[in-house]
Amino acid sequence: MKSVLIIGLGRLGHHLCTEMSKLGNEIMIVDEDEEQMRDLLQYATLARVGDCTDIEVLKSLGVGNYDLCYVCIGSNFQSSLEITSQLKELGAKYVVSKANRDLQAKFLLRNGADEVIYPDRDVAERLAVRHSANHIFDYIELTEEYSIYEILPAKQWVGKSILELDVRKRYHVSIVGIKQHGELMIMPPANRKMEADDHLMVIGKKEDVDQILDM
Repeated sequence: MKSVLIIGLGRLGHHLCTEMSKLGNEIMIVDEDEEQMRDLLQYATLARVGDCTDIEVLKSLGVGNYDLCYVCIGSNFQSSLEITSQLKELGAKYVVSKANRDLQAKFLLRNGADEVIYPDRDVAERLAVRHSANHIFDYIELTEEYSIYEILPAKQWVGKSILELDVRKRYHVSIVGIKQHGELMIMPPANRKMEADDHLMVIGKKEDVDQILDM
């Protein structure tokens, strides 16, 4: 369990609050607009109405006591930048700030952000990858080179076991899970035979996964 401060309750802040709560974290939410937090009171441990560009408001929050501080302001970059900088000056342990463009990310990182997220860009990239290929059901980027892809097995794989196929050696990917009928099996045994309706969770480079899809 971690203690989390979320500043700004737009779409990102709302989703972050509910998901962090489900995972058992203690959450403090802050926004200028009281209406923005009404539906989140059941998830948050504490709530505060205030303008976090005001240094006195931030001081009153005791930001150094939180494991994570999220700055989820997307509509006013100047405010996001000021709050990010002030959080770090006040002793925040780890600051995650939202950016919409690369230039914003550079300024945020130079002014105190430990990490910058691009929720709109990340969603767009996942959609582009999923919808550009007929047999990719989901996609998670791990590094610039490697990603996890949810794909169907190649037709010639059906009825054969993971051991028989030797996918790591032959196709340069690793099968880390198999999803069937909504149930996910993590690290399936080597003797597990492929079925036509399996969804394979494979880690690999895009070019290697593309070769499998071409099959």
